[in-house]
Amino acid sequence: MTKERVERRLAAILAADVAGYSRLMGEDEDGTLVRLKALRRELIDPKIAEHRGRIVKTTGDGLLVEFPSVVGAVRCAVEVQRSIAERNVSVATERCIEFRIGIHQGDVIAEDGDIFGDGVNIAARLEALAEPGGIYVSDRVQSDAAGRIDIAFDDLGPQQVKNIARPVHVYRARLDKSRASAPLALPDKPSIAVLPFQNISGDPEQEYFADGMVEEIITALSRIRWLFVIARNSSFTYKGQAVDVKRVGRELGVRYVLEGSVRKGGNRVRITAQLIEAETGAHLWADHFDGAIEDVFDLQDRVASSVAGVIEPTLHAAEIARSARHADPEVTAHDLFLRSHAMFFSSARRIPEALELMEQAIAQEPNYGPALARAAVCCFRMHLDGRAKNPDATAWKGIDFARRALEAAQDDPMMLISAATTLAYFGEDIGAMQALIDRALALNPNFAIGWHARGVLMNWAGQPDRAVEDVEKAARLSPQIRFGNSNIQLGLADFLARRFDEAIPKLLVAIQEDPSHPMPLRVLAACYAHQGRLEEARNIVARLRATTPVVIPDASFLRDPAHRELFLSGLRMAAGEAE
Repeated sequence: MTKERVERRLAAILAADVAGYSRLMGEDEDGTLVRLKALRRELIDPKIAEHRGRIVKTTGDGLLVEFPSVVGAVRCAVEVQRSIAERNVSVATERCIEFRIGIHQGDVIAEDGDIFGDGVNIAARLEALAEPGGIYVSDRVQSDAAGRIDIAFDDLGPQQVKNIARPVHVYRARLDKSRASAPLALPDKPSIAVLPFQNISGDPEQEYFADGMVEEIITALSRIRWLFVIARNSSFTYKGQAVDVKRVGRELGVRYVLEGSVRKGGNRVRITAQLIEAETGAHLWADHFDGAIEDVFDLQDRVASSVAGVIEPTLHAAEIARSARHADPEVTAHDLFLRSHAMFFSSARRIPEALELMEQAIAQEPNYGPALARAAVCCFRMHLDGRAKNPDATAWKGIDFARRALEAAQDDPMMLISAATTLAYFGEDIGAMQALIDRALALNPNFAIGWHARGVLMNWAGQPDRAVEDVEKAARLSPQIRFGNSNIQLGLADFLARRFDEAIPKLLVAIQEDPSHPMPLRVLAACYAHQGRLEEARNIVARLRATTPVVIPDASFLRDPAHRELFLSGLRMAAGEAE
């Protein structure tokens, strides 16, 4: 028995279909068929023949065409789309017939006049990606056609398409005869676009919910002063499209892209979101949120708040990593700030190094607010931790940095909070400093660092239960990104409220998170001492002495005299037993 020979050949394959065909037929079935037949007879079929194409097969709203050359296929598509656009100028929008076209060059199997294979499938997938009136081509087609046809192409990057194992690099033909669009320059500060969330619930009525969700997130992110957020009108141009985040980054000039989806089931809804670095395609964060659909606006507010709260510290971390990847011999004040951020939060021992970087940044730009604010916090922490070589000089330096940061701050929440915390520690009226933090949180209610700082000041002001509320809110807004050791503040609050048994496990966790931080060791030693567990208190003091030369600090930051005495007397007992 002889094996049947399969005919294979290389061909340029054009796939086309009518955009919105079902809608057109539903509104005017007879008229749509008449107009489509006339379009085929007067324009499309003659153009195909002119460029030596062969119509392989047709469906009600589309056709598959084989060409012997890429140039012929692209020229035919361009002339057809331009002619249809000219015809549609005098036609009512709801009656316009527009085609989507995809073109690929590949190996096909020919049998009984039909063609099959990946070459055909990829052309069909490109057609599905294209917008009405558009032409999408593969990289093979673009490479052959570029320079031979009077059109340019926009590079849309690799696209993953259905039932094709490898990504297809896609280009869009520019039919307006203009040159290919150049990538927009990135703004000076971190930038983000929030794409329309996909409604995957199968319920068209949920479209409004998905769009409203995105608008709430854009509004929440816009409160982050150091972040450039693309307006809704620009990001919503991608609605209904299968997009590549690298393309979005190029076209909108953004470094980060947030995308997501909404799925409804019964009276419940699940919202997913993911944050992507456009340049690399790396996923920086992803999560989902569940809720009842009864109170739509409350659910939108809660999700927007949660997303904005976690994105801020995530982008800080991403910017630090990006700065490290793109090391430049001309280090800017902003780069120095980012590097100090990583040092400051990695270990209490590295805060003096972070201060050195901030002083370098301030030497470059004396009025650079973020560096002034960070330098102020470094000074107060070094003073508190006992790492200041000259405590009085460090205090005056911290106060000066904080006041200069306030002058530069205007309405920047981070600078307001940093300055307020520093000045409160060094003795400024704590009520006034709490008011500064409240002002910062009014500007950005989803600022996790702000809620944490508010909790710190509540502890210092003698209101430990309110401190717990604020610190826990900060942890909910940013559950995975470490911007401050919340267990220190929660443990301190329990200690000040004389809940010693509850304070101890939190302080032990805080010590594990940063063994170089003296404050949880001090509070834990005092806690053990007040419980009469003096041997354990002595052991903690021994660890403390290895961390800082200052076992018993100036505790004037605790404004309540009873709280201050509770803290100091416990430390004295622990230190006295250790000596």
